[in-house]
Amino acid sequence: MRMLVIAISMLAFAGSAAYADPIKDRQALMKERGKLAGQISKVVKGEEPFDAAAVLTALQALEANAEKFDADKLFPTGSDKGDTTAGPKIWEDMAGFKAAEDKFLADAKAAVASPPADVDALKTQLNTLGGDCGTCHQTYRIKKS
Repeated sequence: MRMLVIAISMLAFAGSAAYADPIKDRQALMKERGKLAGQISKVVKGEEPFDAAAVLTALQALEANAEKFDADKLFPTGSDKGDTTAGPKIWEDMAGFKAAEDKFLADAKAAVASPPADVDALKTQLNTLGGDCGTCHQTYRIKKS
């Protein structure tokens, strides 16, 4: 009986992994990241008032999003085909791609560790995080036409 339970569990796990869609998974993660950055951007632009607690919550969510990023699972070999703007440079330079994401995570952690006291400090942090995003998009993303 125990072996049957283990075998069924292994089959269920294998089956769930077979249905994973790395393209959709990474697109969902990046859409979430964009939404979070957009919330912070509204504060920097003066469209929303600066609320230190709300800003910290958004930065923590951005850090959590970055921690979910796993290049090996989200960008496996063969996932460059289909509905994706992931550029071939990702697979040609996986080490550089991972380093770019590691920098974003480090910068998100730094923002959380030293939360901004005002809009000017938040603007500096957003410029750093946005620069990380821009660098990655310039290098590793196919531009939409």
